[in-house]
Amino acid sequence: MTGRGLTMPLRIAHAADVSPDVRVIVLRACDGNGLPSFAAGSHVALSCGGRVNAYSLTNDGHNPDHYAISVGRRDGGRGGSVWLHNVPVGTVVDCSAPRCDFGPVRIARRHLLVSAGIGLTPFLSYLRAARRWGYAMQMLHVAPDGAIVPHLEDLHCLAGPGGFQLARGRGAFVAALDIALREQPMGTHLYVCGPAGFMDDVLARAQAAGWPQARCHIERFGAAPMAGGQAFTAVLARSGRVVEVAADTSLLDALEQAGVSWPALCRNGVCGECRMEGAAGEITHHDFVLTEAERASGTCLLPCVSRATGRLELDL
Repeated sequence: MTGRGLTMPLRIAHAADVSPDVRVIVLRACDGNGLPSFAAGSHVALSCGGRVNAYSLTNDGHNPDHYAISVGRRDGGRGGSVWLHNVPVGTVVDCSAPRCDFGPVRIARRHLLVSAGIGLTPFLSYLRAARRWGYAMQMLHVAPDGAIVPHLEDLHCLAGPGGFQLARGRGAFVAALDIALREQPMGTHLYVCGPAGFMDDVLARAQAAGWPQARCHIERFGAAPMAGGQAFTAVLARSGRVVEVAADTSLLDALEQAGVSWPALCRNGVCGECRMEGAAGEITHHDFVLTEAERASGTCLLPCVSRATGRLELDL
């Protein structure tokens, strides 16, 4: 098995609704064997009825005999989540090897986890890792008044006494967040997962409270902007080939149309599978994977959503 591409056929062994719009799915190897271990914060990409979506793994990653995910239903999305909400138990799906782009920093003195909506899912594995490795973690989750919060009992149990706080409504959340940001000891790292606007707001409040950018981490699961903008030219440095990328076509699609194969999964700039190194040119980034330093280097991109101005040179 490799770390790129869809590599494992897994069987849906169990599925259950834990809220009106969240379904837990348990995946097991078709041959009954164990599965590769994974770090807290890892995700897998699943084939979902013709789509490929990335989902956080929520169970303990130490020698697992299954993978567990929680799927939020998005009726206006690309269709993958709706398919998973309706697929019968026993169905076999293709699954990538676990990938971690959002793990807790091991040397951190303390970890503050902040989430909204389905953004709580990666933190289930964080809290399980905290128990195993002795990490100090505190979690704050926001939900509307009256909304059913999936995994609420698990979160309280895993976080321990006083380790998990649920804020109902924006006012209560802002007050709780401001206190949490002010009271953390030096060396604490902040992790945020949820809708884009929510994460932007939390990061802005952290910055206003004096948190260094290097201690703030986010994971996004929303779809990246659609390919679009100006046409540009991609030059394949090794072969000298020239590939024209139309304004309404992604670089990844243009390469594939030209017969150039490149691994890709979600095609939304979320999973990081299609990352390319050794690029040169004026790149416009629309992904949710690269750090600001990586973007500033001008040498890496995600061809599923990244674009360029004029000429882009690729190490292909």
